[in-house]
Parts: sequence; structure tokens; C-alpha cells
Amino acid sequence: MTDVLIPWPQLDERHGPWPGGTRVHVWDGRTPVEQLPAEALDAVGLWVMPYAVADAHRLLERLPRLRAVQSLSAGVEKLQPLLPAGVALHNGRGLHDASTAEHALGLILAAQRELPRWVADQEAGRWAPHFTRSLADSRVAIVGYGSIGEALERRLLACEAEVVRVARRARPEHGVHAVEELPKLLPDVDIAVLTLPETPATTGLFGARELAALPDGALVVNVGRGRTLDTAALLAETAAGRLRAALDVTDPEPLPGDHPLRRAPGVLLTPHIGGGAASFRPRAERLIVEQVRRWTAGEELLNPVAAQG
Repeated sequence: MTDVLIPWPQLDERHGPWPGGTRVHVWDGRTPVEQLPAEALDAVGLWVMPYAVADAHRLLERLPRLRAVQSLSAGVEKLQPLLPAGVALHNGRGLHDASTAEHALGLILAAQRELPRWVADQEAGRWAPHFTRSLADSRVAIVGYGSIGEALERRLLACEAEVVRVARRARPEHGVHAVEELPKLLPDVDIAVLTLPETPATTGLFGARELAALPDGALVVNVGRGRTLDTAALLAETAAGRLRAALDVTDPEPLPGDHPLRRAPGVLLTPHIGGGAASFRPRAERLIVEQVRRWTAGEELLNPVAAQG
């Protein structure tokens, strides 16, 4: 018998019966752990963690036979150091690509076409039209060109923008620049979109030097991780009115209600909801079902994360 722990019930009703010999237990991360039978905790080998439950990792010490963890988040940098030795980690790569890219596009369009201004005018009863910036014909750098960056690129190209791909390493055969090239690329960029994970190499990667390299009026968008962007440097640029920003992630996060970034001109904020769209749940369910099938069959699981060090 193979025991697995998943966050949602009744997946077999929507996706077909579980493989023979599989015993499926459910824990949503919020109900008391004590409601799980002790024999289930003792037997679980694969755990699909609940999504967006900050302290779900507390269960790790209660699973002595655990051998693999499936996260439904793409970024697992905070989870990885907490795993016991011998436990493999798999991330949610691909689950949030469409929703995050869609949100990034929405932030860009809202900033370029000044939607917050028009909402304020609507509430105030004003009618004061004027020309705005456009996404069409803009040059957009995607910094952190991975699967989310690819999804965003498809949407940007449909809006007639020009895309500059930037990743950790150059891939000339695919038109991808290295991050070391940012200082020479950014002066010609209208919009810089960060889709970076948080690692020692990316923390503070987009700082005062990179922001200073952008032309006046450029837009900085962050839908990756807040700490990859230097908040103090960004605040200095936006407070002066030289740059604009549209941020789904911030440092610190949550952003305090009295933080000056909330009042800086030309800054649009959303509360880290880029991945939280209706497209997530069905895709996550399909991944869970496939991973359980693979686990039961003794096959390699999808989306392995390389061990640290």
C-alpha cells in the first residue's frame, strides 16, 4: 500500500479513480493535524503541500516515512532548507505561468494607459481626457526569462511590443542576454519586468545602478519576488517622479500601510496575487493526479528541484 497526502478532497471524482494500492489522505493545512490518523502520518511517502499556507511546513517533523514533497508554488527557496535529509523536492513550475503573465500584462497596461487615474476621475466625477503611453511599440525587458517570462512574452508580442530576454546566463542561440548585460540594455528599455526567483544571486539584483540606467519615465514591474528589487533605490526614483512602478511583490511584504512606497507618484501596487487566478486550481489538480500516478508506479516525478549545495 502506498500512502500519499494531498491538500484537496474528491480529486478522484473529477479526474478518475486513484491507482490501485494507493491510500490517499487529505490535509488542507488549516484543520488540526490531530484530525489525521496517526497511522496515516506514519505511512505517508509523498506529500503535496497546501498552497499559500505559511506554516504548513510544521507537518514535516510528523512524517517519518516522507520521501518526496510536491510544492504547488514555483518558488521554493524558503522551503528547501527545511526539508529533512533524503526528502526530494518538486515545485509547481508551470502552474502559475498563465496567471502571473496575465497579471503582469494587466499591471503594464494599467500603468501605461493610466487606469488608476481614470478610476479616480470616475469617482470624482471628472472628465479630463488626454493621450497616454502605450504598450504597442514599447521595448520590454523580461528579467528572469523562464517559463513565466515565456508566457508573458507571448502576450506582449500580441500587443505589438518588442521583447528583450534576460536570464542568469546568456543563450545567444535563443536571443537571451545575461544579467551582466543589463547596464547596456536598460537605457533603451521602456518597461523592465522582473520575474526572478529569490536566491542569494538575485537578492537585490535590480538595484540603484540598474534603475539609474533606465530612461526617464520608464516603468518597473515586479511579479517575481520582492527582495530582488531594491526598495530604497526604487523609492528614491519614484518619489522624484523619474521612474514609475507596478508591483505585485514588495520588500517588505506585506507592505505596511504607512510605507512611503504606497504614496509615491506613479506607483501601482497589488498584494502578491499574480498567481492567484481561476486557472491555478484545475492545473494544480492535474499535476497532483499525475504525480500520485507516477509515485505509485515508481516513475520519476515531474519538476524536480536540485538539492542545495
